[in-house]
Amino acid sequence: MSRLASGVVLVTAQEPPLDPDDPQAPRGEDVGMTATAFMSVSLDPPLVLVSLREGSRMDDLLDEQPLWAVSVLSESQRHIAGRFAMKGRVSDRLLFADIPYLRGEASGAPLVGGALATLECRTEQRVPAGDHTLVIGRVLTASLPSADGGPLAYFKGRYRQLG
Repeated sequence: MSRLASGVVLVTAQEPPLDPDDPQAPRGEDVGMTATAFMSVSLDPPLVLVSLREGSRMDDLLDEQPLWAVSVLSESQRHIAGRFAMKGRVSDRLLFADIPYLRGEASGAPLVGGALATLECRTEQRVPAGDHTLVIGRVLTASLPSADGGPLAYFKGRYRQLG
């Protein structure tokens, strides 16, 4: 499958507040994960799919938090993809520290500034598939924050640029 080129996205979500019944309770931490197994499923209704390693932090989070977001990374955002793909990494809070982002109105999740496209989603279905979970989400919002540059691609185990 390393011979199949794919786009690179950052999937983000916000952990639920520590006390959901208290509006003054601190927000949960932002969580992010680089994904290359992401695709459009349906236009009507608008559905997308992301494949998550079973038992990963993002898989566990999206099992309890139905709202999440996707930022389609541009070729100039390779450093973001690498940062959120690291194994044994530091706290996600530190990973977001110097990345420009807006908080999604529908999901509360970070949307990366300069991304080619951003989507906010609500989980419709979770499908166990081998050692992964396929998460199908209904697109709640979609925007095109940047028209600059081409997409970041992943091919033969490396990030690539088209052209």
